[in-house]
Amino acid sequence: MRHLMSAVVVVAVVCAGSASADITSRNVIATFKGQLVVTKAELSEAKTDKDTIAKINAEKLKEVVGEANEDVTYWHFHYTAFLNRSGDTRLKMEFYKDGKTYAADKRLENIDPKSGVLTGEISISEDDGLAKGKSYVVKLVTDKDVVVASTPLVFK
Repeated sequence: MRHLMSAVVVVAVVCAGSASADITSRNVIATFKGQLVVTKAELSEAKTDKDTIAKINAEKLKEVVGEANEDVTYWHFHYTAFLNRSGDTRLKMEFYKDGKTYAADKRLENIDPKSGVLTGEISISEDDGLAKGKSYVVKLVTDKDVVVASTPLVFK
């Protein structure tokens, strides 16, 4: 009987050690709640919540470098929004120059209203209203103008 209990403990420890933490774990969501995390690629998972949080912090961008296409600069980035409230099926990603002056927006449709984490990709250009070299506050807002996630970002 004693050997059987030891075997069960070993199996439990081995299984627990191989678990991975994802961006929708409770601790990760609590750490980034209300934040819009902009990255070059999709966020990757790690083995633990602590490692996932460290990876997100390491991958988070403070500036996005655009690509020129003829005489217009385009920016393309991935985002993960850790919403401070869920329940909406549509949101707008709004861009405010220097955090104050509205510059542009992109609509996000078909959102799962039960999800607290939203991921996707955005492409936006100078033709949409952004200016190269400027700082913006990027906000995800509901149809009732409630901000559910935001981040400061420089567009280079």
